[in-house]
Amino acid sequence: MKNIAIIGAGSYGTALALVAARSHHHVKLWAHDPEVAKTLQSKRENAVYLPGFALPDNIEPTHDLHEALRDAELVITAIPSHVCREVYTNMLPHLREEMIFVSATKGIEIHTQMRMEEVVRDVLQKAFVPRYVALSGPSFALEVAQDQPSAIVAASSEIDAAKAVQAALSSSRFRVYTNTDVVGVEIGGAVKNVMAIATGVVNGLGLGYNSVTALITRGLAEMTRMAIKLGGRGETLAGLAGMGDLVLTCLGNLSRNRQVGVALGQGRTLEQIISETRQVAEGVKTAKATHELSQRIGVEMPITEGVYQMLYEGKTPQQLLQELMDRPLKGE
Repeated sequence: MKNIAIIGAGSYGTALALVAARSHHHVKLWAHDPEVAKTLQSKRENAVYLPGFALPDNIEPTHDLHEALRDAELVITAIPSHVCREVYTNMLPHLREEMIFVSATKGIEIHTQMRMEEVVRDVLQKAFVPRYVALSGPSFALEVAQDQPSAIVAASSEIDAAKAVQAALSSSRFRVYTNTDVVGVEIGGAVKNVMAIATGVVNGLGLGYNSVTALITRGLAEMTRMAIKLGGRGETLAGLAGMGDLVLTCLGNLSRNRQVGVALGQGRTLEQIISETRQVAEGVKTAKATHELSQRIGVEMPITEGVYQMLYEGKTPQQLLQELMDRPLKGE
């Protein structure tokens, strides 16, 4: 049994808390919103983000960071990418060098274009060099909470840290593979959300499987080019954290990023869509960060560029589709 702190009580953080609790660990589940923490404590259910699942006794909700992190061996963050730096800065006084830091966040920081590993190391290097693990792969929170069979990846440059996470979270219904390619795993987890918006747009325009499949396949090519340019491995993008998560997010009805794209394709504005949900669609911010990163490192990413222009520069879904189809002909 381990002491595990899960920072972030959204749908995925709550689902991971259930995974850890089922393996008989003691779990502290930290909620940023004090009202959410109170509801978790009183109702023993996350009625806001993941209703319908009772929290077992070995999950202890809290709004107190010190309490959440006290005695923790694994610190799992399931938070939006744009608050990662702030949350780790706030956690820093309560952290210890022997902890293993596990990021389940799938995004890129906008103003620095840093991956989550880079953000965490940038904050924690003031105190120590962290043992870092990226947790990613095709795993909708609802299905994880339902204890449906799922498989994900724990990636770390320190394989012992990845194996520790694998051992702590794996069960007969939740399979964790290890990997040493943190770059590839994090780029796959972030950029697939941009591709899911594009795929949703295609669906929203009323187009079929030919268009969707072409988009997913060329999206994978973009993700792979970026990962390799940054030092990742191409084969990682062919695995669970790349192709697996891409297919899930682009085709699954539970995908918030796909839902954003569908609504855009149907003619709704981004402001209307965002105003109607408390859930975060990471691809909206990641599209900007990925576009700027691709420009900086010189990687051609036409789908990403088109999604960025649609979200931030007023390009219509119809224009996005036509410009992708009208690009110069080339070899695959």
